[in-house]
Amino acid sequence: MTLAEQLVGIAQRPKSEADLARAALHLLDWLGCIAAAQGSPAGQSALRFAGWSQLAEGVAPDARAEETAFVTGALGNVLEMDDLHRASLLHVGDVVCAATLAAALTRGVSGPALLSALVSGYEVAIRIGSAAAAQGYAPWYNSATCGVFGAAMASAEIAGLAHPADALAQAGMSASGIWQCRLDPGTGKQLATAQAARSGLVAAQLVEAGFTGPNRILEGELGFFAIYYPNADPHVVTAQPDADFAIHEVSFKPYPACRHTHAAIAAALDLAGPPPARVEVATYGAALTFCDNPAPETAHEARFSLQHCLAVALTRGAPGLADFEAAARADPVLADLRARITLCEDAGMTAAFPGQMGARLTLWSPDGAARSRNRATAPGDPEDPLSTAAINAKAHRNLCHGGASPEAATGLIEACHALPEARDLTPLRRALTRALTHGAADAPLC
Repeated sequence: MTLAEQLVGIAQRPKSEADLARAALHLLDWLGCIAAAQGSPAGQSALRFAGWSQLAEGVAPDARAEETAFVTGALGNVLEMDDLHRASLLHVGDVVCAATLAAALTRGVSGPALLSALVSGYEVAIRIGSAAAAQGYAPWYNSATCGVFGAAMASAEIAGLAHPADALAQAGMSASGIWQCRLDPGTGKQLATAQAARSGLVAAQLVEAGFTGPNRILEGELGFFAIYYPNADPHVVTAQPDADFAIHEVSFKPYPACRHTHAAIAAALDLAGPPPARVEVATYGAALTFCDNPAPETAHEARFSLQHCLAVALTRGAPGLADFEAAARADPVLADLRARITLCEDAGMTAAFPGQMGARLTLWSPDGAARSRNRATAPGDPEDPLSTAAINAKAHRNLCHGGASPEAATGLIEACHALPEARDLTPLRRALTRALTHGAADAPLC
């Protein structure tokens, strides 16, 4: 059997009630992320591209699945609140949730079928991503290049394909997304995840129409790993085939900032007290590569600034969306503290990356006394999980930020939690329509 065929077998194992409930939480978290982002410049660009005035058009009964996957796939990472699997360096929900929801709404499947497909899609994306990230970051944006396989798997399961491995093969033929989008301003990341969501969905549609793909798309001499990730460890793809589903290893992000800042933010919140005279952060090398920016000029740059995130956490508490906007960036108190924060690499933390993304924070008071806090994990990681109530609260805030009324936000949260028992997706579609109808009379900003 090829790697793709073995992987399909692993992904399509029976799912438990706990697996389905976990998938419902990730779908809800992602829906909050895309709702909050629909009014952003990137969100507005995606909506204009589709000719939509609001995200609610993507869940209408006559919406085209490919278009819905593309537009919603563009929005999950805009505000940096998307879920993350550490070992694979994957923001899985950005791609897999977008494709799965689009496919499921078109097919009219049951709630359990939608959630089962999500679990399968997460499994495929994470296993391929973990093999690809065996040596850390590569020039490719894993969320897109590896995420497309998860989107294809979930879409194939929704469609009831007899040979889902062919969908993985077609997905591999369209895998794309290089990391230059990290180095230059713009919306390249949004295009990468949008294209991956749509390509995964289309891969399943092509197979349903009779297309077949290269069987050894993953392990072949000109296959995915050989060409994209020559340092990958393909054995990871099928290791521990009976392990718990990987969706349980995915982290939720409580703060709207790059995940590389989260352990440091948590350490700062642990050390709450008088403003320090100076601050030192010791962390792993990738965090410094991504997030060393003492003078961010945009909201996006501020979300990738350890200095700004820590200044906010130490003076204002847990960061929220407003803490990255122009007024916060220009706040002289935050600017002064950013200038007194130094960063350094910890070799042990670098060696533990990407399995761990930790930080050690040391604060010095004006009299020279030091306080320190080490964080190997961050809130939202499997070792320090967010409660269901906290995930619900995050989704509620994000849905309201995107234009939903408190009642509409609550309705969507309830509809997501009801999916494991839902015979069809009618209640979910209704709740989505109400919550994503921006500017509706019953949906004031909150």
